[in-house]
Amino acid sequence: MSNETIRIGVIGAGGNTTGKHIPGLQAQPNIEIVAVSNRTAESGQRVADQFGIARVASDWREIIEDDGIDAVCIGTWPNMHATLSIAALDAGKHVMCEARMARTAFEARAMYEAAKRNPSQVAQIVPGPHTLAFDQTIIEMIGAGYIGDLTAIDARIYGNSKFPDPESALHWRHEREYSGNNIMNMAIWYEAMMRWVGPARSVFALGQQVVAHRRDDAGRRVAMTIPDNIDILCEMEQGGQMHYAVSAVLGHAPVKSDVWIFGTEGTLQLIEGRSSPMALFAGKRGGDGMTEVTIDPAKRGGWRVEEEFVNAVRGTETITHTDFATGLRYMEWTDAVTLSIRRGERIALPLMNG
Repeated sequence: MSNETIRIGVIGAGGNTTGKHIPGLQAQPNIEIVAVSNRTAESGQRVADQFGIARVASDWREIIEDDGIDAVCIGTWPNMHATLSIAALDAGKHVMCEARMARTAFEARAMYEAAKRNPSQVAQIVPGPHTLAFDQTIIEMIGAGYIGDLTAIDARIYGNSKFPDPESALHWRHEREYSGNNIMNMAIWYEAMMRWVGPARSVFALGQQVVAHRRDDAGRRVAMTIPDNIDILCEMEQGGQMHYAVSAVLGHAPVKSDVWIFGTEGTLQLIEGRSSPMALFAGKRGGDGMTEVTIDPAKRGGWRVEEEFVNAVRGTETITHTDFATGLRYMEWTDAVTLSIRRGERIALPLMNG
C-alpha cells in the first residue's frame, strides 16, 4: 500500500482520539478517515462534523465488517480493547489501539495471539508519551556503560497528586469493569522504564484506596477497588532492584515525577517538578555531583504515533512504540501488581510463558 489511499475507521472518539489520533492520521499523505463510531450517534456526529468524516456508524461492527476499510483506530475504554482489536485483526484490518492495552493480561494475551496469527496486519498500542524526548539519550547512556551495572531504581510518580477528596467525581478509571487492573499511570511509566533497563522478574506491592468510595451519577456510593496510593518493589531481570511509588492522594507532593537510576559507576535522574519542565541529570563516580544533560535535538524524540502506524501499514517502518508483545509484558506486570496486593506475596514474572 505504498502509494494507495489507506481508508481508516475510528471506533471510540474521546479526548486522545480527537486531540491526537484523528488530526495525526489526517496529517499523513493519502489517508482518509471514512467512518466513526462513538458511544452515541450524537457524539459520533459531532466528531464527524468537526473532522469532515463522511459516515457515522451506528455500531462498531459496521466498521469491522466493512471490506473497504483497511485499518481501525480504537479509542474506547480498555474494556473493549480486546474485543475490538481481535475482531479487526481477524477481519484483515490493521489496528492502532489506545493505551492501556487491555483490562488484564489474559485479554492482552488474546490480543497478542490474534496479532501473531495475522502477521501481515500491523498491530500497535499507543505508547505513554511522558519520556519520549529523553528515551534515546537514556538508552544510549546506559548502553554505553555510563551507569555501569544497574543497582537500583527509585521512582516517585505523583502527577497532579493532591489531598484526598471523597467528593471528587467518579471516573471510568476508578471502575475495574472498565479499567481492569490498570492503576493510575503506573504502567505508562513502567513501559518507559522497560525501554531503558528492561523488564522486572518479580513484583511485591502494597496498595490502598485512600478515597474509599465515590458517588455515581445516580448518587449511589460506589466502593473503590482500584488503589490510589501504591508502593511496588521489583527485582529487575538484568539485576538490581526497583522501588516505585505512585499516588494521586498526597498533599503538597514535591514533584510530578522523579526517577533515579543508580548504577555501580554512575547515576541518572529524570525529574519533572510541580512547575518546572522535565529534565535529565547525570553524575559519575568521582565526579562533582549531578549536572543537567543537554539533549541532542537529533535524539530528542516526540509524538509520531500516527506517522509510525501509517508508515508500518505502508511497509516502510516497523512498530517500536508500542508493539503488542511489549504491551503484553507491561500488562503481565500490571496483573502481578494486583495479584501481589491481594495475596500479600511476591509474584514471579512472566505470568505465562510463550
